[in-house]
Amino acid sequence: MTAPGPAAPPPYPAPTGSEGGQPPATPDIPAGAPAPPPGPGVSPPFAAPPTEGRRTRLWLGLGVGALALVLCCGGGGAAVVGLAVSGVQALREQGRTVSTDYYQALVDRNYGEAYGQLCDDAQRRESRPEFERRVAAEPQVAGYQVGEVDTRNLTVPVDVTLEGGQRERQQVILGQDQQNGGVEVCGIN
Repeated sequence: MTAPGPAAPPPYPAPTGSEGGQPPATPDIPAGAPAPPPGPGVSPPFAAPPTEGRRTRLWLGLGVGALALVLCCGGGGAAVVGLAVSGVQALREQGRTVSTDYYQALVDRNYGEAYGQLCDDAQRRESRPEFERRVAAEPQVAGYQVGEVDTRNLTVPVDVTLEGGQRERQQVILGQDQQNGGVEVCGIN
């Protein structure tokens, strides 16, 4: 309830009319009532939400989201394939390198270096002095040609030329070092 007292002034200035400062009477507005706000051209108290281009923005946003998803998933898939391919290439390179180093040490008669190319299992089966005695007693390697690494079976074919001109094909069995992940020679067939 409101307390009796003087009336508050109207929120809008009253237009002056012919009847002593009172607004003209209209059938819709009683006399003494405040005047209505101005008509067309007046800005609303809040901005209306945009309606033009709504679908375009929606499809553009969905397209950008789909592109980001394809890049993330596709990039991850490409990275996995790239890692697999580079892993196979690294295995081939390491297998050829360790086989070449092993046979070059035999050609140079540096049996200690050849023993160092062997995997831990091969070194446990045969000590370094035993290896050196055995290899020195066998026909000596005069030359060799290392083939391509079979990554499925982890073997490398090597065409060996022994002193005296005899030739034979040997198969190097490779293994992976558990400590550093490198490839080592685990046996010769």
